Amino acid sequence: MNALHHEWLALQAQHERYEGLALVVKLLAFTALVIVPDNGLVLALLALLWLQEAVLKTFQGRLGERLLVVEAAVKSGGEGAVPMQLHSDWLTRRPRGAGLVTQYLKSALRPTVALPYPVLMLLAVVA
Repeated sequence: MNALHHEWLALQAQHERYEGLALVVKLLAFTALVIVPDNGLVLALLALLWLQEAVLKTFQGRLGERLLVVEAAVKSGGEGAVPMQLHSDWLTRRPRGAGLVTQYLKSALRPTVALPYPVLMLLAVVA
């Protein structure tokens, strides 16, 4: 097995791990709604958890981008990708300041991330 195959296996495992972590964050949001009696506090916690999940999903997206590069290289027999360059490649494209915050906010607005936070926040307000 060559270095690209090893990289793919490691990246895929981490990509799936981020999916599990995002689910844990969603479960914490449900739990917060149920056990936190103060509506203002629960709204703040839900907002923080929503942002935390957005950050996790942004990180997962970066791994996904690299996975696609590695998969294309494996398909072409190793052409087009140097193994073990996840961070070096990302650093050359890394947004700064507002660009990074914009990435996180875009991630937060994706339906797979956003659900169920607005619903939970609405429930916290009307409860």
